[in-house]
Amino acid sequence: MTGFPREELDDMVQHWLDTNRRCEELGDWRPLAELYTEDATYGWNIGPNQDFMAVGRDEIRDLALGSEMGGLDGWSYPYQSILIDDRKGEVVGFWKQVADARRPDGSPYEAAGIGGSWFRYAGNRQWSWQRDWFDLGNVTSLFVEMMKAEVLSDGMKRRLDRAASGEPIPGYYKRGESPASLW
Repeated sequence: MTGFPREELDDMVQHWLDTNRRCEELGDWRPLAELYTEDATYGWNIGPNQDFMAVGRDEIRDLALGSEMGGLDGWSYPYQSILIDDRKGEVVGFWKQVADARRPDGSPYEAAGIGGSWFRYAGNRQWSWQRDWFDLGNVTSLFVEMMKAEVLSDGMKRRLDRAASGEPIPGYYKRGESPASLW
């Protein structure tokens, strides 16, 4: 791990936030892939026995930012706080998951708990590594609440059907089968 000038990291974080906001407005996060190195990795844990890992910019674009964000168009992920370690070239951002659907009282459907991303900077306005975390129990509870209220988007319904089908989903690995060196 190498340090970077604080100004460069501050610039990268602002560039990330601006690009992320534009992608949210478009409902398409795939353009964010250009902010990763060609050989970057992006993963998250999905419970005690399963991990997701996209390896390389193309998989990050197609899987992590494409199919995995499918059905979440209209959602926003506002960052609440960002911590920058310029000595290590690492950034941690804490975000919320907020749906565009509203409850009968007017409040947005929002995942409780904490969500976040841990990034490793590679220079040249690109990340080499990203790991996300979120409270799967709270996210699941939110999806169930939205299903009962019949406010899930068609894309999210298709995504949940795909997950329930038992068919292998690209990028998902049983714990221990994913490329261990990437974690």
